[in-house]
Amino acid sequence: MEDITAKVTDTGVPYVHLTNIPKIDIFKTFDCGQCFRFDPVQMYGNEYEYGGVAYGKYVVFAQNSPYELKIYGTTPEEYTSLWRSYLALDTDYEDINNCIISVTKSQHMERAVLYGNGIRILRQEPWEAVCSFIISQNNNIPRIKKIISALCERYGAPIVCGEKTYYAFPDASTLFEAGEEAIFALKTGFRAKYIIDASRSISTNETDLNALMEEESFDTCVDILCKIKGIGLKVASCALLFGFGKTEAFPIDVWMRRALEKYFPDGIDIKALGKSAGIAQQYLFYYERYNKDEI
Repeated sequence: MEDITAKVTDTGVPYVHLTNIPKIDIFKTFDCGQCFRFDPVQMYGNEYEYGGVAYGKYVVFAQNSPYELKIYGTTPEEYTSLWRSYLALDTDYEDINNCIISVTKSQHMERAVLYGNGIRILRQEPWEAVCSFIISQNNNIPRIKKIISALCERYGAPIVCGEKTYYAFPDASTLFEAGEEAIFALKTGFRAKYIIDASRSISTNETDLNALMEEESFDTCVDILCKIKGIGLKVASCALLFGFGKTEAFPIDVWMRRALEKYFPDGIDIKALGKSAGIAQQYLFYYERYNKDEI
């Protein structure tokens, strides 16, 4: 179990300093395309700092080594009840990594695991994940972030931190009430009608997010989400992986298709990876996107 120390900055910001934690690399974790509301900041003098909003709270995750972490804007109690799970620090990634390497028996995957080691699959809010990956369709990360930021500033609840104001992700009913024209005005393009249909389905409980969270059949979860206009297998898989803890999801986009064709020309048994599949996918995605050397 990690050691948790409560501290306060010179300016009065409460934070926790965690030591003896399982390995996490916040640079890789927040740079691998799974989350759109955190950005690099330099506020407290640490080597790596990422600030953003999750679960209606503004926090800064900071790090100087892989086995320690500082979280500014929180308390030990909140870390235990929220951020430990959010960062997947309650999950044995060493065992998962060994499983991925053992099951695939691939030097390509082994090197991808080593390259991406430290990435953790964040457990984001389900509705935010659904809406965010609808927005991600045929889009790039800077533009996705800009649209989500505009959506939050226009319709999200304000979060006041000192002299700055941040915004929570708006709930489904608020976006549905705003209407398609207003959502389109935020430069969402063709995605506006999909956001509205998702907002309607979820705010009326036609799509029950809590039931999805509890559903054990991944295929059933995909079928349910794909009933919403604009959601196909890739968007559903991303939402389930990053917002519902369904780590058996293995989203395939252009980057992943390229990686699979290059390193597994004879195919790969994704189902054999079980609950490790989504983590293996992130390692491959990160390697293919950033590594300049051939595996």
